[in-house]
Amino acid sequence: MIAAANELQNNPNVSLAITSVMPGIKSIKRLHGKNVIYYLIPQNTAKKGYDYQFERYCRIIHDEFLPDVVHIHGTENPYGLAYVKACGGDNVVVSIQGLISVIADYYNYGLTKSDIYKNITLRDVFKGDLLAHQKALKKKGIFEVELLKRVSHIIGRTSWDKAHTWAINPNAYYHFCNETLRSEFYTGRWMYEKCTPFSIFVSQASYPVKGVHQLFKALPLIISHCPQVTVRIAGVKQADGVVKRIVKAKGYSRYLSRLAHELSIKEHITFLGPLNAEQMKSEYLRANLFISPSTIENSPNSLGEAQILGVPCLSSYVGGAMDMIPNESCGQLYRFEDVEVLAYKVCDIFKQSALFDNSKMRKDALLRHDPRTNSRALYSIYLSILTH
Repeated sequence: MIAAANELQNNPNVSLAITSVMPGIKSIKRLHGKNVIYYLIPQNTAKKGYDYQFERYCRIIHDEFLPDVVHIHGTENPYGLAYVKACGGDNVVVSIQGLISVIADYYNYGLTKSDIYKNITLRDVFKGDLLAHQKALKKKGIFEVELLKRVSHIIGRTSWDKAHTWAINPNAYYHFCNETLRSEFYTGRWMYEKCTPFSIFVSQASYPVKGVHQLFKALPLIISHCPQVTVRIAGVKQADGVVKRIVKAKGYSRYLSRLAHELSIKEHITFLGPLNAEQMKSEYLRANLFISPSTIENSPNSLGEAQILGVPCLSSYVGGAMDMIPNESCGQLYRFEDVEVLAYKVCDIFKQSALFDNSKMRKDALLRHDPRTNSRALYSIYLSILTH
């Protein structure tokens, strides 16, 4: 979103306002940037479900800025629905990031109820375990579906989000627009000679949708063929000590820790914690292989980042991932639940990666994520909405 907004601000025909929620404030705050106005809305009004107070804020901002087009990014929270209820759905377009009404069904895929109950932490008791999180997603999904039914324009980028939004609202006009990535990933190129052989990089493991538990299940088989294998995981830092794991850790984090111990794979795994864009880029370039093992995805930006840098890629065959890997020059796919195939493909990629030609993958990814092309496409969508 930041990259797209930066490109729009360079268009002399666009006056841009960005609205977002912010904790710790009690009224609307206005900030004036160089070419943009920011409206910050109190977050606490919509912490639990739908809050009608949010509609009042939307009307104030609408009447002050008088937008020609309103672009709602994502459907995960009911803020966009509040705007449409307060100000109507005319000239409103919704971008699909993920679809939580669908993701909720896959949230704990690959975990048994026993896996969940055995790893409940004190934190889960107060903030909800994995089943509670799944239930909360399903509740949010009701608001998502209502929003999509109330608008006439949707922006998507994969055959998966097109099919699912069509199923929800077949009368909405579907606009195609690819996403622009963070600027750091448009320079640099992966080379086998500079990577760490037999190393795997995963971009996130904070909740079950990212599917790292399946990679863990495949690791013993991978290790039997490639004993040097290492896995580096961004996004989370495992709690140190028994007490912290029980009290502060999330249930999924505790489950991963237990699973690693039971499978005797702990010495092959490093949790890196949160990384900024430059640190992520460094991890991609040092890795022998990037894996996206998710239970469901639309079009994971991490996969796009890896492809644009030229890293060998492997992804579960879910959601819109197949649109990003149409052939083996762009990566390989496997069924999420088939850990044997996952293990085989990891070992096979390791064998061939010294000869991997990433030129076509990088060319396709650079075209897909080209900032100017995507900005022009987005501006064209706005104009078409005004004349629709």
